[in-house]
Amino acid sequence: MDGQIYCDCLYALTGIYSVWHISPVIPTLTALAEPNRFRIVELLRSGPRPVNYIGERLQLRQPQVSKHLRVLKEAGLVDVQPRAQQRVYELRPESLRQLHDWVERYRQIWDVRFEELDELVAELNEKEKSRGRKQRK
Repeated sequence: MDGQIYCDCLYALTGIYSVWHISPVIPTLTALAEPNRFRIVELLRSGPRPVNYIGERLQLRQPQVSKHLRVLKEAGLVDVQPRAQQRVYELRPESLRQLHDWVERYRQIWDVRFEELDELVAELNEKEKSRGRKQRK
């Protein structure tokens, strides 16, 4: 490899976690990045739905819906149950829970940073008020 050392510690875009920390959620994020797939997931929040119902509600043709549902299934976001001539799709909470847990780590980091920012702003405001009082005297 041209004298370069391969490292398993490549960093994600943020540099906060290595790639292996985000790899479990990449299929979920990729699947949800497409607006129609996101809309399908939103529709399935209210319960299992057949392909035709999804197509009618989202004004998509059946082949489009089937293609999107296949991607969602491969990402582990939906399950399919055959019922007579229909295929009924429902959400699988495991992938969404995993995404939630991943996002939660970042939320906690940002909560701490926003608290620090609030403290800094309060400190700067107090200094500004103090300077204003001194200038008036």
